[in-house]
Amino acid sequence: MNLNRRQVIQASAASLATAGTLQATTVSTAEKIEKPFGYCFNTSCVRGQKLTLDKQVDLVIQAGYEGIEPWIRDMQAYQESGGSIKDLGKKLADNNVQVVSAIGFARWIVNDDKERAAGLETAKKDMALLKEMGGVRIAAPPVGATDIENFDLFAAASRYYDLCEVGRNAGITPQLELWGFSKTLSRLGELAFVAAEAGHPDACILPDIYHIYKGGSSFEGLKMLNGQHIHCFHVNDYPAEPPRKTIADKDRVHVGDGVAPVSKILQMVYQAGCRGMLSLELFNPEYWKQDAMTVATEGLAKVKAAVAKAFG
Repeated sequence: MNLNRRQVIQASAASLATAGTLQATTVSTAEKIEKPFGYCFNTSCVRGQKLTLDKQVDLVIQAGYEGIEPWIRDMQAYQESGGSIKDLGKKLADNNVQVVSAIGFARWIVNDDKERAAGLETAKKDMALLKEMGGVRIAAPPVGATDIENFDLFAAASRYYDLCEVGRNAGITPQLELWGFSKTLSRLGELAFVAAEAGHPDACILPDIYHIYKGGSSFEGLKMLNGQHIHCFHVNDYPAEPPRKTIADKDRVHVGDGVAPVSKILQMVYQAGCRGMLSLELFNPEYWKQDAMTVATEGLAKVKAAVAKAFG
């Protein structure tokens, strides 16, 4: 059975309690909450500085983050150059920094059977590498389905189940990731539908402030989700211009420097039950021209300020 985009949005009203029963947490937004979330750094923020993985690790430790979200390709490059992924994992653990997630691009969702099988093999290799570093989760974006209209979301759910099984065997949880620019999994309703219909106990989602806006969903939809299945939340901000239609990854700005209703977003995610990591993810080329430590420390300060404003 195929669902078109409109049908999916309508059907998602019954499925938005992602991967299970909605468990809303009743917390007054006026209540002072000392530490609602942890703080993580996605290394995309300093991609232009071209730091090797060991330098990225040092940066995150020195900047004071509690988590790191590295890219699989940087991990591969470091290992291929003779570096020890395991040693970096130990260094992180010794400094109380978690490998919260990682960014990979396995083509697990594609329609072609052979290509999808190869994608699952890629996922296995990525997960094994991540496991060596001490990681426990990996992003699962809809790579290979971004240009397909009216993608069969029941098929996507079945394929996400298969990916979750690969992850369970590897000890890594794949997080279904929202991509606002995509024609598939660009809306919160689609993301929740696929995670719910997958029917896998490990199913979870990876939302993103910018991507929710870019994809056209209302932030109000966050109230419908089960936050216990959001372990990592990509945070960022976006300016009023360019408009939604033409805004791109490169336009993301530090949290609080744009027009996103950040306080409301954080409150809704918390009330939904999320106690995971806020992972700063930016792709702004202007930041890539800056000193990496400046970007990291400023980013952490602004995310913490936004949390204090939302819960202080």
